Amino acid sequence: MKLKLTILFSIFSLSIVGAQTKVIDSLKTLVKTKISDSVKIKAYGDLCWYYSGISTDSAFYFGNIALDLSKKTNNLNGEAQAYNDFGIIHYKLSNFDTSNTYYKKALVIRLKNKDTLGIGSLYNKMGIAYQRIFKMDSAIYYNTKALEIFESIKNKPYVALVKNNIANIYFNLKQYQKALNEHLDVAKIREHINDEFGLAQSYTNIGNSYLFLKDTLKSVIFYKKGIKIAEKNNYEQELSTLYNNYGTILNNQKKFDKAIIFFNKSLKLREKLNDSYGIASVSQNIGDLYLSTGKMKDAELNLRRGLLLAKKINANELEMKAYKGLLSFFAVKKNTDSVLHYQKLYSIAQDSIFSSRITKEIAEIQEKYDTSQREKEIAQQKEQLLKNELEIKNKNLYALLFGSGFLVFGIVSFGLYKRQQHKKREYNNQLQLKEAQTYNKLQDQRLRISRDLHDNIGSQLTFIISSIDNLKFLTDATNDKFKNKLTEINQFATSTIGQLRDTIWAMNKNEISYEEFQSRLLTFIEKAKSVASNIHFQFKSDVTGTIVFSSIKGMNIFRVFQEAINNTIKYAEATEVNILISENSTNIEFEIKDNGKGFDKNTVELGNGLENMQQRIMEVGGTILINSQPNRGTSIKIVCPKNKTNAV
Repeated sequence: MKLKLTILFSIFSLSIVGAQTKVIDSLKTLVKTKISDSVKIKAYGDLCWYYSGISTDSAFYFGNIALDLSKKTNNLNGEAQAYNDFGIIHYKLSNFDTSNTYYKKALVIRLKNKDTLGIGSLYNKMGIAYQRIFKMDSAIYYNTKALEIFESIKNKPYVALVKNNIANIYFNLKQYQKALNEHLDVAKIREHINDEFGLAQSYTNIGNSYLFLKDTLKSVIFYKKGIKIAEKNNYEQELSTLYNNYGTILNNQKKFDKAIIFFNKSLKLREKLNDSYGIASVSQNIGDLYLSTGKMKDAELNLRRGLLLAKKINANELEMKAYKGLLSFFAVKKNTDSVLHYQKLYSIAQDSIFSSRITKEIAEIQEKYDTSQREKEIAQQKEQLLKNELEIKNKNLYALLFGSGFLVFGIVSFGLYKRQQHKKREYNNQLQLKEAQTYNKLQDQRLRISRDLHDNIGSQLTFIISSIDNLKFLTDATNDKFKNKLTEINQFATSTIGQLRDTIWAMNKNEISYEEFQSRLLTFIEKAKSVASNIHFQFKSDVTGTIVFSSIKGMNIFRVFQEAINNTIKYAEATEVNILISENSTNIEFEIKDNGKGFDKNTVELGNGLENMQQRIMEVGGTILINSQPNRGTSIKIVCPKNKTNAV
């Protein structure tokens, strides 16, 4: 029976190859006939596509013909498709950076042509390529842009595809439960639209998520579901993954004989598909299996093969895994020098990839993006309502003018009066419409700046913190002075991230209420108490009315409070700090007093901190008075107008 199935499978595979060969032959015949340039470009592009799974050289040959003819005839769609095809070929070769270079060339043209579906498809491919080289910030950015497009045109298959990619990002960031929830949602969509290929992928991903959530039983159930669909339809790429993953479970269960069968099945398919990334992954798994069974020569051969391929294709995660495998290999062989060498390489690779803080920052970016999107949609709805209102009023106006022609002079005069009143209301509505449009643009700008701050500064600072933590781990335990210095740098970077979040919090608001300001200030005071336990802080507020600051005004006053309290903790040697906020009919007043050692303003040159305080308060139309005497403490008083007219 098994022999019959093998023969049937071979016949099925040959029939597919035969059918593909017939298509290629017909396309080659077509390009030799007298056809239009656009049809010829399409035919050469199809040849490039079909050859991409058979012969890379032939694929590039026909793709270049399509590209040259497109440029010669100024066929932008053909040129974009050629770049897209080159990107796909390089992706299959695991040249992910080169793949994205071609995708970006295609993107420029499709943006110019306003090819919505093509743009979304490229964003999706770029996100996947960045994910393969573990650049997760770029991966989630491009996948989110693709999802926006496909949701807007209600393309369910592509919505499922992109949501699947985003779920894989959560998986790579070790957020396994979140990844599982997303993959289960994607599977429901694919079951609804009868997408068997996508469903096989979803079952693979669901199995992976359950595996890392330590539910092996459910993981095996979904792997077997995926294998059943993939074998039925001969989905070779997905089968290679499922065989590898199921083999991993068998290996962990110490069922080595069964595991090596599935690993070899996966390796054979991946070599056939010329999948360098997949070959590297399964080679490392085979190396781990041989290491467990004591076949040291075979173990080293496969581990080094996996490492060589991982470095060649710049697959950082696989490179890290290979270092870990070789570390275990030399530990078994008791080769101390090699163990230390690969331990160091493993730590360096790990530092460049994983960071729980980076995961948190990406989650915050996603949440901030969702919030800003909702605010933008509300503004757009308001804008549309105002437009509709203007259209209705214009129609009423025309009806009034038409009817007034049949009335006597007095009624005409009354109609003219009504028209004047209408113009006034229309002018007010136009102002409101412009305000809504301005607010909409402002939200876009704030979103972009907020995202840039998180993507660039936030993630870089977080990487610094992670690197410092690893340096502390690797540092000699007796080197206290160096460790203390690393701790200081760590605390400074952490504080800077906190200030960055405060700034972004203010940027995303047009106004800050006094209640929000007070809550933010009290939180900061609580942090100060934990740092300076020897100082007694007393806070009192006599503000009873409703006060609203502009975002910059509120943020500047808050920064002055931070600077003043930090200075007191660092330099004043105080035991008490009193903070009083009061108001009168026109102004709001803030006062910070301490009982520290003070200083002589006539003999001490003001530092950058005090100058920055003065500059911040001047920018928001307020005044600041700093009084201090030696051994009699320091008082800082700020007076700001209640209105926002002087704020930036």
